[in-house]
Parts: sequence; structure tokens; C-alpha cells
Amino acid sequence: MSTHAPTRAEALEVPLSERGPAPRNVVVSFGFWLFLLSDIVIFAALFAAFAVLSHETAGGPSGDDLFDRSRVLVETAILLASSFTCGLMSLAVEQRKLVPATAWGAVTFLLGATFVGMELSEFHGMIESGAGPDRSAFLSAFFTLVGTHGLHVSAGLFWLLVMFAQVLTLGFRPMVLRRLRCFSLFWHALDIVWIGVFTIVYLGAH
Repeated sequence: MSTHAPTRAEALEVPLSERGPAPRNVVVSFGFWLFLLSDIVIFAALFAAFAVLSHETAGGPSGDDLFDRSRVLVETAILLASSFTCGLMSLAVEQRKLVPATAWGAVTFLLGATFVGMELSEFHGMIESGAGPDRSAFLSAFFTLVGTHGLHVSAGLFWLLVMFAQVLTLGFRPMVLRRLRCFSLFWHALDIVWIGVFTIVYLGAH
């Protein structure tokens, strides 16, 4: 029986579909982009539902009656600032600088937490005034869309805490770096979605 090992030329003739798995960083990146795309599909559906239901106030208050645009502008500025600090954190991580990475990560967390706090305060005030999600189809769509984004931001804050616990215990290992890059993509994607929310929901209110 021949024990001849395949030469490099013979190995290259093996169809791509029959070769071994891709490197881990390629698999992780591809899988995470698929996750982000699925999230975008979810938000697209919620935006479509809001667009259809935005006029269905059932005789109740409209967005123009409820929304404080100056307050929402401050929320938007805070979230966009958190995207900037997240970028600075990513640069420090790539340079393996622990103190700047931790500092910018803490600022990102504080800005994100402030954004969530302001959003919860807005929701509480609306519900207290009788403009809860059960008041009309418009408000149901509003709370679902904006609340889903808020849940994503909250999940991102928890993720950031977990990642820095890993940085402090494991250091800048390749596994940790991959996860931090994924977090950065996720956080920036949430900012892009919020621009859509701010433009369509708040500025487009009537």
C-alpha cells in the first residue's frame, strides 16, 4: 500500500469546498457580519411598521405633541460622542495600550449609560402622561422601535463590561482582540440605526 503524501500541487487541486476550515478570525468576522445584517433586517421591519402606523393615533397625542426635540438632540449628541470614544478605545486596543483603552472604554460606557437613562426617562414621562404603548398603534410602533434600539444599547453596555473584565484578566490575546473588534462594529451600527430613528421618528413627527 502506498503511503505517498500529497504534494503541494496535488493539494491545490482539491476543490475549495473540500478543504479544511477557514482561519478562526475569518469565520468569526463572517459570522458577526451575518449577525449585524440580521439585526439590520429587524430594524428595517420595525421602521416599516412605524412608517405605516405613524398616523394611527386613535385620537390620542401625536409625535409632534409628545416629543421634545431639543432633548432628543442631546441624546443623539451623547450617543454619537460615545461612537467617537469607542473609536479611540479601538485605536488604543490595537496599540495594546491598556490604560488609554480602559479610560476610553469607561467614557464610552458612561455616555451609553447616560443615553439609556435619558431614554428611560422619556418613556416614563410618556407613560405617566397616559401616552403608553397601549394608547394607539402609533405609540405601540414607537415604543417597539425605540425600545428595541435601547435594549441593544443596554446589551452593548453589558458586553463592554464583560470585555474589559477579559482584558484585565487575559490581556490582549487574539481572542479578546477579535471580540473587541466585534463590539466596536456593533456599537457603530447602533449609532447608524439611531440616526435613522432621530431623522424618521423624531424630526419626521407630525
